[in-house]
Amino acid sequence: MDAQHCKMNGDSFQESTYTEEPSNKNGVISLIFSLKEEVGALAKVLRTFEEKGINLTHIESRPSRLNKDEYEFFINLEGKNVPALDKIIKSLRNDIGVTVHELSRTKKKDTVPWFPRSIQELDRFANQILSYGAELDADHPGFKDPVYRARRKEFADIAYNYRHGQPIPRVTYTEEEKKTWGTVFRELKNLYPTHACYEHNHVFPLLEKYCGYREDNIPQLEDVSKFLQTCTGFRLRPVAGLLSSRDFLAGLAFRVFHSTQYIRHASKPMYTPEPDICHELLGHVPLFADPSFAQFSQEIGLASLGAPDDFIEKLATVYWFTVEFGLCKEGDSLKAYGAGLLSSFGELQYCLSGKPEIRPLVLENTSVQKYSVTEFQPTYFVAESFNDAKEKLRKFAQTIPRPFSVRYNPYTQRIEVLDNAKQLKNLADTINSEMGILCNALQKIK
Repeated sequence: MDAQHCKMNGDSFQESTYTEEPSNKNGVISLIFSLKEEVGALAKVLRTFEEKGINLTHIESRPSRLNKDEYEFFINLEGKNVPALDKIIKSLRNDIGVTVHELSRTKKKDTVPWFPRSIQELDRFANQILSYGAELDADHPGFKDPVYRARRKEFADIAYNYRHGQPIPRVTYTEEEKKTWGTVFRELKNLYPTHACYEHNHVFPLLEKYCGYREDNIPQLEDVSKFLQTCTGFRLRPVAGLLSSRDFLAGLAFRVFHSTQYIRHASKPMYTPEPDICHELLGHVPLFADPSFAQFSQEIGLASLGAPDDFIEKLATVYWFTVEFGLCKEGDSLKAYGAGLLSSFGELQYCLSGKPEIRPLVLENTSVQKYSVTEFQPTYFVAESFNDAKEKLRKFAQTIPRPFSVRYNPYTQRIEVLDNAKQLKNLADTINSEMGILCNALQKIK
């Protein structure tokens, strides 16, 4: 999803979310494969690519968290010789026994994109980021600040080295960083009682009591993550940069929210060109502690698993107009629940000013709605309630063309895949059986 350009306190600024899609301009294909730790194993695989004329442009490795005697390799390839690549992947799987996952190749219409089945498998793509956290654009407020750039790299490295199940490393924030947080915290907290939804205002005092939400303190992701787990099972995971829509939404299926840990540049405390910890902790976190909203968010993630690319785009747009920029009814009033609104002093006021167009949340329309990238959103969608939005999303998910349905098992933290054809057959068998029982009963009555 493209970055959003907004205005805050009269100044133009840009705020993006974690639903950007890679442009893939150079036809690059990304693969992850696993190998046993044996002499010559990697050389054998690489020789296979070389013999077929496939050029590797990047390779990195790490020990596998799933199998202790294996290593995982991430590689980028030039996508010029796709037929040869198909044969190579088949050979790697069948002849050498390599586990291969394709990440970024245009799929045939009758194939299903890979998706994680267990929460541990989020490690496989959590670092497949579109931009590294320390890489700043020339117009970023911190671009010419070497201290800030070095600091951003510290945060990016924490996220890059993180694996599921580990405690999120704690950060000692500087006085300047805490001052920036304090400015944003103070301004937004003054608006919440009149502009934020009930669920946000209900949870916020609990975050102040249990998670260290204060004007002079930046909460730690680990503390907030533990709090969310006790409320709804949601957890935070540090991220080193922007993820693709598919990967980010897949995390939500497991009730995992990929969160930044750094803070915006001190020179412009009311401006951020990308999500930062103010956006995450003030905008997203309070709603993830609400059971209805947490379930709605997870439903978006579940709908994304194995979905075709065009539906990923639709789901990302639904996410944009709900989780990021959603409004909801509260009696006779409208309130904000989207994180992009609750973390933006300027747009939080604007969205309820009567100036933008307000439409009901109808996902068939919302999912294809164009949005502004140069100013505040001209259109917002209103949910009757989070439960109503959840039911609408479930019905919308049924229109996604995939030969299976999915459900999340919170006890095993795994995705259970259900074959649609088998379910229909079982349903038909059940109906036929019940009809037979009914007919016998009617015969006896006669």
